[in-house]
Amino acid sequence: MSSSLYVALSGQVAMERRLTTVANNVANLSTAGYRGEEVKFETLLSRSGTRDVAFATQGDTYISRREGALTVTGNPLDIAIQGDAWFGVQTPQGTVYSRDGRMQMTELGDLVTVDGYAVLDAGGAPMRVDPEAGPVQIGADGSISQGDIEIGAVGLYTLPETARLVRYGNTGVMSTEPAAAVEDMSRIQIHQGFVEGANVNPVVEITKLIMITRAFDSAAAAIEESEQTMDKAIQTLGPTG
Repeated sequence: MSSSLYVALSGQVAMERRLTTVANNVANLSTAGYRGEEVKFETLLSRSGTRDVAFATQGDTYISRREGALTVTGNPLDIAIQGDAWFGVQTPQGTVYSRDGRMQMTELGDLVTVDGYAVLDAGGAPMRVDPEAGPVQIGADGSISQGDIEIGAVGLYTLPETARLVRYGNTGVMSTEPAAAVEDMSRIQIHQGFVEGANVNPVVEITKLIMITRAFDSAAAAIEESEQTMDKAIQTLGPTG
């Protein structure tokens, strides 16, 4: 089989994976706190005769850490982070980190995510307020108050740049390296009554979708042309009698 056919096939495999990530990003454009997926491609060199032939690898998928746009909701239990930090969420699989700050209050006053998982405070414990003590006020520094009494603080965490993030549900991630609690709030703020949207640009993603589809079709045409060339070569060079 000719090297050009292998190259085209490797390109199709890589583009199929890229197409899957783009489609997933588009499907979650309206998901609060969603972090888009990207694919980093590399080239694998192989020697064919006296020439080097470049094949596309399947690519390495990673989760983007860009911030999404903030939207006003007016709900006092909606909070959004401005800056490099994550909320901590307690799940059966351990601590998960999220940028989705849509909290809900249970009858007992526990603050939980829309999926029912406990949101952690600055000490790493589930947050709880008094459901009978009036409105919850959350300051820019994450402090939680009811009336004139400060009762706790929202837990904020940073994830190492070298950590690989593994998706948990639509809005959560698990880190391959330990997170660190945020102590310096000078570059981070909490906005009460706001929700952070997906960090995905719909125009860019649709453009990518079109480009990948066209490239996939071009690779398919190259494969078909290579197969036709091979068939002609077999017919020409094959036995005649």
